[in-house]
Amino acid sequence: MASKLSLLIAGAVALFPGFSFANGGVSDTQVTFAQVAALEGPASALGTGMRLGLNAAFEEANAAGGVHGRMIQMDSMDDGYEPDRSIQHVQSVLAGNAHIGLIGAVGTPTSAATQPLATEANMPFIGPFTGAGFLRDPSLTNVMNVRATYAAETEAWIKHLVDEQGMKSIAILYQDDGFGRVGLAGVTKALEKRGMSLAAEGTYTRNTTAVKGALLAIRKAQPDAVVMVGAYKPVAEFIKTAKKLKFNPTFVNISFVGSVALANELGDAGEGVIISQVVPFPWDDSVPVVARYQTALAAVDASAAPDFVSLEGYITGRLAIEVLRAAGKELTRESFLTAVANMGSVDLGGVNMTFGPGDNQGMDSVFLTRITASGSFEPVVTGGSS
Repeated sequence: MASKLSLLIAGAVALFPGFSFANGGVSDTQVTFAQVAALEGPASALGTGMRLGLNAAFEEANAAGGVHGRMIQMDSMDDGYEPDRSIQHVQSVLAGNAHIGLIGAVGTPTSAATQPLATEANMPFIGPFTGAGFLRDPSLTNVMNVRATYAAETEAWIKHLVDEQGMKSIAILYQDDGFGRVGLAGVTKALEKRGMSLAAEGTYTRNTTAVKGALLAIRKAQPDAVVMVGAYKPVAEFIKTAKKLKFNPTFVNISFVGSVALANELGDAGEGVIISQVVPFPWDDSVPVVARYQTALAAVDASAAPDFVSLEGYITGRLAIEVLRAAGKELTRESFLTAVANMGSVDLGGVNMTFGPGDNQGMDSVFLTRITASGSFEPVVTGGSS
C-alpha cells in the first residue's frame, strides 16, 4: 500500500506537471534549501530574523565561491505560524523535489506538524527555531538541532528565581498549544524538583494578543515572578497591561519570544524583563563567530541591526555550510544526511557544536539577559552557568 506521501507526490505530478522532479535541489552550480516559517503576522520577526541570518551566512559563502563550486540559495515561504499552512508548504516542497532540505523552521506547533512529513521523506530538517524535546529524539536522523532545549531554559529560570533569588511564588503565562505546554511541563518539573508548585497559570490563543483574562487570573495570586512561554506581541501586551495595573512581579521570558522584537514592543515598560538566551551576545565581537556574523549581516542588509534571532539563523546557516562541505562534491540528500550523521564536533569560533550517535542537538548553553532602561540587553549575573 502506498504511503500518504507517495500518494501526495503522485497527485502533485498530475496537478502540477511543471514541477521538476530531477535534482532534489542540487545542480552543478547551485544547491537550494527551503524555509517554511512565519514571515507575516504576530510572530513574523522570528521568521524574518531567521531568514536574514541564514541569507547572511549563505551570501558570505557565495562571495567566497560557494561550496564545491555551488552557490547556495534559499526559498522562504510564509506559514503565518499556523500548522495547517506549514503542512501545505512542506507538502509542496516535498512534491516539487527542488530543495535539498528544510531549514530555519519557526515554532513548536508548526515543527510538530511538518517534521514527520520530512522524516518520512528522509528530507533534512535543519536548525528549527524551537527547543521542543520531541525534535531531540535520537531516532530522528534527518533532524539537526542547533539550540538548547526549552527544558534547559525553564530549569535555568527556576534555578535563578528560586535558588538564587529566594522567590516563593511563581506563576506562568503560556501559549495554549504544544509550544506553551512544553514550557509549562518544564516549569512544573523544575518547581517539583524543589518541592514547589505553580501559584497560578494563564493562557492565550496562538496568533492573538487576548491576554487580559490570563492577566487577571495571575494577578489574583500576587506571585513574585511570572514566567512566560509565548511570542513577543502577546507577551508585550501582558507586561504593559500588568504595569498599568501596578502589578510588577519579575517577568521572565523564553528565547523564542524574540528578544529585540519584545524590547521594541515594550518600549519604556521593558526595563528589568528577563529573557533566557541560547546563542552568544550578538553585539560581542570579541567572539569570532559574532564578528563574522556582524560583517556578513552588514553585507546582506546594511540597515539591519544585530539581534539574537538573526544570529541563530546565521549559526544555523554556517552549520548547513559545514555539512555541505563534508558531504563532498557528489551532493545528494543521502550524502548530506550521511555527513550529518558523521559531523562530530563543529567549531564556528566561540560556538562549538557536537553531534553523534543518538545526539542531534549541537549546543546546550543557556544564559539569562535583562532588558535595560535604554532597551538594550545586559547579562543577568547568576550563581553558575546553566
